[in-house]
Amino acid sequence: MLGREQIEIKTPEQVRHMRRAGLVVADIHSALREAVRPGVTTAQLDRVSAEVIESAGAGSNFLGYEGYPATVCISVNDEVVHGIPGPRVLEEGDLVTFDCGAYVLDEDGTQWHADAAFTTVVGGRYASATDSVLDSATHEALWAAIAAVARAAAGEASGRGARLNTVGDTVEEVVVQAARRDGVHLGVLEDYVGHGIGTAMHMAPDVLNYSVTRQGPRLRPGMVLAIEPMLTAGSGAVRELDDGWTVVTEDGSRAAQWEHTVAIVPGGVWVLTASDGGVEGLAPYGIEPLPLR
Repeated sequence: MLGREQIEIKTPEQVRHMRRAGLVVADIHSALREAVRPGVTTAQLDRVSAEVIESAGAGSNFLGYEGYPATVCISVNDEVVHGIPGPRVLEEGDLVTFDCGAYVLDEDGTQWHADAAFTTVVGGRYASATDSVLDSATHEALWAAIAAVARAAAGEASGRGARLNTVGDTVEEVVVQAARRDGVHLGVLEDYVGHGIGTAMHMAPDVLNYSVTRQGPRLRPGMVLAIEPMLTAGSGAVRELDDGWTVVTEDGSRAAQWEHTVAIVPGGVWVLTASDGGVEGLAPYGIEPLPLR
């Protein structure tokens, strides 16, 4: 069902289908974490993703999307998003983001999508203290934003806080706090944002990672959002390479991205692409996810 703002509102059964897709994405993440190491190529890691999707009987929502040639976006160091897997050999200390997706079919043949990303350091040791701050702040921004949405869904927030712009407000708060705490300037990408997700991978509404004056749509049960803060250790200005996909920072600074597909349910949220539904990520905020039974 589409609301006045053309936001797809899911039934509980449709959210459960999306959870199935989310668990496939969680399995892709797990397999990639195990496979990434110095000396592996990004093409080899794409094959790891493809094998997980195939073994689950799911489909890739990245492969063929507007001509994209792989099942996962792999962005290394100054590459922010949409990096294409290929012959590049990963080295110890590389900061790598894996943006992954999958879809499943319901009994009527309708596709239900999930999308999530994580950043990791190759070899387990950051090349610099700045990389560590960048990665941890982006991860914190993701879970703080999900917690803010959960509080709004639970009725703990009102006015601005009960609307979608709580995501951007929260991400900016985390960035400011990280700068004060760690003395590292972080840039917030404004050209690339999160999105609604459901019967397609990219749907209304846009989920901004920065504060704006407009309030955005009110958060309500049945909305499913791909929340994905993207930060850089520089200005946040980016450009697209000649391959038509890979986006890099203008100043050569490194970047990080963390993302989950999050369903708003009565009284809270369910993190569909986290294997535990969001238990670990939300625990520091005193929030428990609310899986649909």
